[in-house]
Parts: sequence; structure tokens; C-alpha cells
Amino acid sequence: MLPALLKTMRPRQWPKNGFVFVALFYDSKLGDITSILQTVSAFLLLCLMSSAVYIMNDLADIESDRQHPTKRKRPLPSGQLSPAVARVAAILFAVGSLVAGFWLAPAFGWILLAYLVIQIAYTFRLKHVVLIDVCIIAAGFVLRIAAGVSVIEVQRFSPWLYVFGGFLALFMALGKRRQELILLGNNASNHRAILEDYNLELIDRMLSIVTTSAIASYSLYTFLAEGLPANHLMMLTIPFVIYGIFRYLYLIHVKGEGGAPEEILLRDRPFQVTLLLYAMVAFVALYIPL
Repeated sequence: MLPALLKTMRPRQWPKNGFVFVALFYDSKLGDITSILQTVSAFLLLCLMSSAVYIMNDLADIESDRQHPTKRKRPLPSGQLSPAVARVAAILFAVGSLVAGFWLAPAFGWILLAYLVIQIAYTFRLKHVVLIDVCIIAAGFVLRIAAGVSVIEVQRFSPWLYVFGGFLALFMALGKRRQELILLGNNASNHRAILEDYNLELIDRMLSIVTTSAIASYSLYTFLAEGLPANHLMMLTIPFVIYGIFRYLYLIHVKGEGGAPEEILLRDRPFQVTLLLYAMVAFVALYIPL
């Protein structure tokens, strides 16, 4: 059952935990070995905790996943993985990551605990509450950013990055809801009851608001954040953020993708090139005095 358990841990979704590196990068700590090791440790523990949450979600959604055209092939709904084994693994992963998290940094341990509590509430109640469900998903990404802040000694990190990260996560969550509505059609509510409270018009209106807010908050970060270089070179990264968001919207509306944001990151070449160019320009702006 080990391959089935590993698949249920969803390692393909671990890139989401890359938000923990936000503080390391934007606080100009890539040259600090201690900060790098601390952040990498936090990333690994977040992967372990998120895997425990994914297993818990799959256990709670076995029956509904069997109604989904692709999720029914997952190890738990397909019978490849025993629910008893999955329960034990989820408990071990959650407890192990919490113990190690408090040892790494007490603040990080509390963030891990908050993440776990929120995800439990989401799994058993909040995912059935319209609008709150996508807000909880976004909150998980904000907690990932906070986790990165908690394990290093930040000096230049700006709260504007929390705002931008939250809007960006909300943007991806709404895109996923939209793709589910299109993919499942009239059977959407049979798989996920909350989808009955959404429609494409509502989601598209919310996407429009969140898109504008994400671009505005990132732009304000480059304009107003304390600790950024005085030459304002970070403003040069704005076009890459806009193109990346537009590319994602194109994939959602034209290509019918967006159900798995991490797969877009791993597969879509223009998106990868944009991310690379953004990282290069941001690195020059933050790390190379001009």
C-alpha cells in the first residue's frame, strides 16, 4: 500500500507550500545559510502536515469522490488504500510535524496547529458554507507565508505580501471552483454540495474583483513597502505579475483548466518562463545594488 499512500499524500501539491519561501526571498536572506536551513525545514514540515490534511480530506470525501470523473481513481475511493492505514498515517504525520514544528520555532508550531485546526474545521463544516470555503483556502496560503516569517529573523518583509498572497490564493481557489462547475456540469452538487450555491456568473464577477485587488496590492507593495531599494526597481516586476495572472485567466476561460494550479505551474511553459523572468528581475532588484 506504500505507493497508494504516497499518492494520497499528494506530493504534486507540495509546491503550494513554496509560499513559505516568500519571507526568505523578499527579506534578502538567500545568502544566509541558517535562514535557508530553517525555511527548508519549515517547508518539509508543512508538506508533512498538508499530506495529513489531504489524507483526512480524502477519508471524509470517499463517497463524493466516487462520483467525480477523475477523483474516483484516487487510492481511497478506488479501494487501493485501506481507510484504517490512511487514518493511522494522517495521525502520525500531523503529530510528528507538530512536535518537530514546536522544536524548530514555537511560533511556527502554533502556526502549524492553527493550520491543522482550520483544515479540520474546513473538512467537516466550513467547506459547506458558501464563500467561507474559498476564504479558508486563501487563509491557508497566508498561514504558509506567516510560517516562513516565523522561522527567520525578518528585517525587510512587508505586510503587503500577506495581502497580495491572500488575494492570489483566493484567485486560484475561485479558478478551481469555476473549473469544477464546468467539468461536472449538472452533477456538480452531487460531488461537492457547496457548488450548488455557485454559478459561473458569480465566480467570474468575484474573479474580476480579486484579480484587480491582487494586481493593486502587489503594485502598492513595490511603491510603498519599507525596506525595498530606493531605486524602485521592484516596479519592473509588475508586468510579469500582470502577465502571469492574465495567463492563468486565459487557461481558465479559454483552455478550461485551473482545477489544479500546481499542475499548471509544472506544465504550462509560458507560465514557467514568466515566473523565471520575474524571479530574475526581482533578484536583481533586491540583491544587487545598482
